[in-house]
Amino acid sequence: MLFQDLHIHSTYCDGKSTLEETVKTALSRGIKRIGFSGHSYTPFDKGYCMSPEDTASYVGEIKLLKEKYADDIEILCGIELDAFSDIDLSPFDYAIGSAHYIKRDGEYIPVDLSADTLIKAAHKHFNGDIYGLTQAYYETLSLLAEKDIDIIGHFDLITKFNEGFVMFNETDPRYTSAAIDALERLIPKNIPFEINTGVIVRGYKRSPYPAPFLVDEITARGGTFLLNSDSHRSDMLCFEFEKWRSWADERKVKWHK
Repeated sequence: MLFQDLHIHSTYCDGKSTLEETVKTALSRGIKRIGFSGHSYTPFDKGYCMSPEDTASYVGEIKLLKEKYADDIEILCGIELDAFSDIDLSPFDYAIGSAHYIKRDGEYIPVDLSADTLIKAAHKHFNGDIYGLTQAYYETLSLLAEKDIDIIGHFDLITKFNEGFVMFNETDPRYTSAAIDALERLIPKNIPFEINTGVIVRGYKRSPYPAPFLVDEITARGGTFLLNSDSHRSDMLCFEFEKWRSWADERKVKWHK
C-alpha cells in the first residue's frame, strides 16, 4: 500500500536530510506524494526555523525538484506555521498549523524542548501549577483557528515528555477540558488533524499524537485525520503508517479525502 507523507523537515530547518535525499528515499519506497513542511520563521527563536532568506531558497529548490521528478512523484511545498509566526503563506501549497511555544510574562516558552523546561516554566509563571501551563498551551493552539492552515499538527505536543504521566495526569479534568475546548474551536475549520508518528521513532512516546481519547473526541465531533511522520530524517518517512492506520481504523476514525 502506498502512502503520502506531508509533514517532512529537511536541512533547511532542523532536519538531517536534504530535500533531494528525501525525494530519493521516497522514490525507493514507492511513495507517490510527499510534502515538505519547513518550520516557519519565528524571530524570537531562530535556532530551529528557516530564515526569510532560507525560506526563499527552500521554495526555489522545491520548485526545481518538482520539475525534475515530475514523472515519478508529486512533491508539494508546504510550511509548518507556528501559532506565533506571521509570514506570507502565498508561496506554499499548504500550511500545517502548530503550537511550539506558549507566551507568558513576555517570555516565549518552548513546549517541546525538555521536561525540565516545562517544569521550570510552571514554577516561574504558573505558581507551580503544571495544569495552568497545559491550559496555556491549548489556549495558544486555539489561536490556529484564526490562521489560514490546512492541517493541524501534533495536537497534544505538550505531552511529548509525559509518557507514563510523569509530569501531569492526562485524565485529569483540568487537562482534558482544556484540550477539548481547543479541539472544539478547531473542528469548525473542517481541516484534518494529523496522526503524527514521529514522536515514536524518536523514542519519546509509544503511541502517536494525538492521544487515543483525543482521537475519539475529534472523531465524535466529525473531525478527520491523515497520517504524517514529522520526518526529520529521510528514513523516517511514513514511519509505521500501516500499524497506526489499522489502529485508527479500529477506532473508526474518518480519514481526510
